[in-house]
Amino acid sequence: MKNSFSRRQFVQSGAATAGFVATGVVPALMGVAQASAEAIPASGKFSPLSLGLASYTFRNFTRAELIGFMKQLNLAALNVKDVKDHLPMDPALEAQALADYAAAGIKLHAAGAIYFRNDSDAQIRAKFEYCKRAGIKVIVAGDPTPDTLPLIEPFVKEYDIRLAIHNHGPEDKLFPSPFDVLKAIKNMDPRIGCCIDVGHAARAGANLVEAIHAAGPRLYNMHVKDLTSFSSKESQVSVGQGILPFREMFEALIKIEYQGFIDLEYEIHPDDPMPGVIESFAFMRGVLDGMGYLTHA
Repeated sequence: MKNSFSRRQFVQSGAATAGFVATGVVPALMGVAQASAEAIPASGKFSPLSLGLASYTFRNFTRAELIGFMKQLNLAALNVKDVKDHLPMDPALEAQALADYAAAGIKLHAAGAIYFRNDSDAQIRAKFEYCKRAGIKVIVAGDPTPDTLPLIEPFVKEYDIRLAIHNHGPEDKLFPSPFDVLKAIKNMDPRIGCCIDVGHAARAGANLVEAIHAAGPRLYNMHVKDLTSFSSKESQVSVGQGILPFREMFEALIKIEYQGFIDLEYEIHPDDPMPGVIESFAFMRGVLDGMGYLTHA
């Protein structure tokens, strides 16, 4: 329904109001105008789900540029990777990176994907030490082999750092979907769990809502993207432009009381990702807002 209050009427009412004020007569209209000018705070409760960013999204950009982008996005939660200079594995260079993030108010909640392919004990320990120095409590693990998993388990216990195995879709011969991860780890320490990559999982034929419920307390991280086709890796688009069921996934995450982060991993347009990243976060925040949740401090 269109507002029938024309610009001419607005001007006339403004002139009349000025006349009333000049004569000391203030009609009831003034009280209405003042009431309508009062600030109305946002309603709802804060979102139980936390949005974050996978630094791989900005793999072609330096740490300083990454920090600048995160400030523009109003984000402080980072899933960081040893790519570019985001978080080097060299201890001295890592220390400088950690200082830069701390100065910018950015908190590192996960690292990865970190790959464990037939690693020795010394190689596994080095990767856990890397995360321990950074205060990171979740390692997103790429393709640990069945032979390597029993070697990793003692380190998960020793360091009390969770291992979230990342599924990589039909091309992944070990863990195409989260259900394959769950089969492999069902008898292992509960700190070994899943990072569900929703795009890759959908391409592997996994029902995403069912996967979230199946993982339950063993879901430690989420990598999100969107697709226009479940059969095409190249169909990735900004979140909200595709066919993945984000509201249903968010509802499932709330149902299982998910405590981790939903990290955008935007893999397209690597030289100019920011427009799609902005659109993706706007959509996810909009979904949560539509569910009655606040997504800002």
